[in-house]
Amino acid sequence: MRELLLGLRLLLGSGRRNRVRFLLMAGGSAVGVCCLAMVLAIPGILAAQDGRKAAREADCRLDRHRVCIGADKAPLELDLTDPYGSRPMTRIFHAPGSAAIDPPPGLVDLPSPGEVYVSPELREVLRKEPGLAQLVPGRERGLIGTQGLAHPDELYAYIGVSRGQLKGGHPVTSYGRPYTYDETVEPSTLGIVRYTLAAVVLLPLVVYLSVCARLSAAARARRLAALRLVGLSKKGVQRVNAAETVAAALLGAALGLGIYAMANQLISRVGLPGFRWYPSDGALSLPTVLACLTGCPLLAWFAGAAGARKAAANPLSVRRSAMAKPPAKWCLMPLLPGLGIVAGYCVAGATGHEPRDTALSSILIPVAAVLVGVGLVLSLPVLSRILARTMARTSRSLPLSLAMRRNEVEPGGALRVATGLVLLVYAASLAQGVLIELDQVSKNDSPVQSYTLPLSDVSVEKQRAFEAVPGVKGHFVQLNSWWDHRSDDWPNILHAVIADCSQLRTMVPSVRGCVDGRSARLVSDGRIYDESSTPGAVFPFLLRNDGRHKRYMKVQVPEMALKYQDKRGEAFVDSGDVLIPPATLPGGFRPAVATLVLVSNSDPDTVRSVLDGIGGVDPTAEVETPGLVVTALQQITVVRTILAMGMVLGLIIGVAAYLVAATDRAVERRPQVTALSLLGARPRTLRTVQVAQVVLPLTVGLMLAVVTGKAAESSYLVTGGGETFWDGDGLPLLLGAALGVVVVAALGSLPLVGRRIDPELIRRD
Repeated sequence: MRELLLGLRLLLGSGRRNRVRFLLMAGGSAVGVCCLAMVLAIPGILAAQDGRKAAREADCRLDRHRVCIGADKAPLELDLTDPYGSRPMTRIFHAPGSAAIDPPPGLVDLPSPGEVYVSPELREVLRKEPGLAQLVPGRERGLIGTQGLAHPDELYAYIGVSRGQLKGGHPVTSYGRPYTYDETVEPSTLGIVRYTLAAVVLLPLVVYLSVCARLSAAARARRLAALRLVGLSKKGVQRVNAAETVAAALLGAALGLGIYAMANQLISRVGLPGFRWYPSDGALSLPTVLACLTGCPLLAWFAGAAGARKAAANPLSVRRSAMAKPPAKWCLMPLLPGLGIVAGYCVAGATGHEPRDTALSSILIPVAAVLVGVGLVLSLPVLSRILARTMARTSRSLPLSLAMRRNEVEPGGALRVATGLVLLVYAASLAQGVLIELDQVSKNDSPVQSYTLPLSDVSVEKQRAFEAVPGVKGHFVQLNSWWDHRSDDWPNILHAVIADCSQLRTMVPSVRGCVDGRSARLVSDGRIYDESSTPGAVFPFLLRNDGRHKRYMKVQVPEMALKYQDKRGEAFVDSGDVLIPPATLPGGFRPAVATLVLVSNSDPDTVRSVLDGIGGVDPTAEVETPGLVVTALQQITVVRTILAMGMVLGLIIGVAAYLVAATDRAVERRPQVTALSLLGARPRTLRTVQVAQVVLPLTVGLMLAVVTGKAAESSYLVTGGGETFWDGDGLPLLLGAALGVVVVAALGSLPLVGRRIDPELIRRD
């Protein structure tokens, strides 16, 4: 306790320079803890959103036979989710029953027929686009409260209808489930987020906090060595140093949490692209606060203990500025296994033996990324010393020889400045790989978009209205032959489409020889042929008329074949399907079970217009959009935003680490620069020396970061299941970023040499 009090007294009474250094350490720690709190708050935000989704999930209590209890009296609900651009719009159609139930969270009462409750964001959308009101029919009764919405930007509505209007609804007896089926980010995708944030933010953050804890390390080591020489014990020296570093870290942690609280209030109200949350969701939990308040001081303690170890063990060598021991070769150990794992996956991808979604890969890839990142940090001093010794022996340039001799004696000095920038380039490559995988998942290469609607409950008038919706450029009906569901035999089914030749050309890229009114088999050389479609075979198709009378129509598989090409997978039929002309159907009869397929262009405006038109015909129509999974697109948008935020935080941390370390090194190097000036070295020579000291080892570190980063990125893409393994397009951007880092580091090294010589700086030497 006496040593801790001595450390605080030295901190407060050792002059303005030490107090400024203490404030810089606290300020740097505050920035780091704020970034750490932002990363740790993301899982809590997602969990809060999923919790509100689970609380509004409709449920029905089941008996031991898995039958809903009181289904005949319970209200009915139908959930529909449609894409509004790249955002999902959810509509809950509610038909009241004879039994009353409590409303879901966010509502004071359930809507009656003709009434609607909408979210605040949906109300604004309806005001901007009145045509969208066809999808939300009824009189607005009120807004959905915060507890009933996952986030402020959610498009959500409860629509009251009569039981006769609702078809396909399910009974509801209560609201609320332990979990939701519609997570904001799926667990597998959340693993990608954790993997990337660990490499992009947390790893540079550890380096940055260590740099902040080691500010003025040389001057502090000399002061600690003096205390050791006057009789203070080794542990006492470490406690004196810990008093300053831990106090600065604690103050910085408290300030960082306060900064995060203000940033959470601001950012949650302004919102990030595609990702908003309520301020209460971003509030830090008690374990997170304790992690920030203990993690930062704990890291500062270990960093301070490492800096005080030499002063406590050999104080004379510190006071006399003896040559430091070379870095140990064991620092290369984390890099080797990390590169081994990464290289193994790269070789597997190159030889065509890539693993797909294995549990082992989900563990090894993040571990390898972290090992390579840690290995970069630890191996840079070793590589810098080897490079400096080699160049110092062979170079005949005085500035280069001076720079390399200094790096040989103090290999970690220049790289302390560059470590944050090296990790920034490495993390950028990893983030680029994740974005490539997400782009492969979300990319839609098809020029057309289809919409499927079941025809079982659609009248002839509505079918014609659906087919006439503006933006629809083609339509046809898909159906299967009838088979006895009570039979235990494997069914023999024929797939068919009802369309004329003009409709056929909208669902098949290229087809020739079609004759209106004549059946044909659709055959593609590039696709698997349906074995049931044998010429001459006869299959029954079940038909109904408006009077609900049944009739079977027998279809014989024709000899005539229409060949089509489908190299890009744009056809809406399968090889072996039979084309049935509409004129062959008996008058007044339609397929009993079939699917209406509408086709339009795939640009977002057209898709939005067609969906609005379908809603105008029947708001309760169950529309599916193959290839356009709006919930998946929403998840990808959220993940992209989180990754972008992580990259911004990584950039802030990397630049802050560089500024802090560069400023600290400038102060520590002033006595050596002054000594060289008094010996006659010109300012131009000294500037060249300073730039070479930083730029050459930094260049080696950046090249290593680019190589290892691309290898780690490729290993991640190999296990991602996509078609892209080797990202050559992103290499120029990465090399440009590395070149920019070198330029910034070179410019930051110039102010180390001033115009005025101050002999006081070397008075004690």
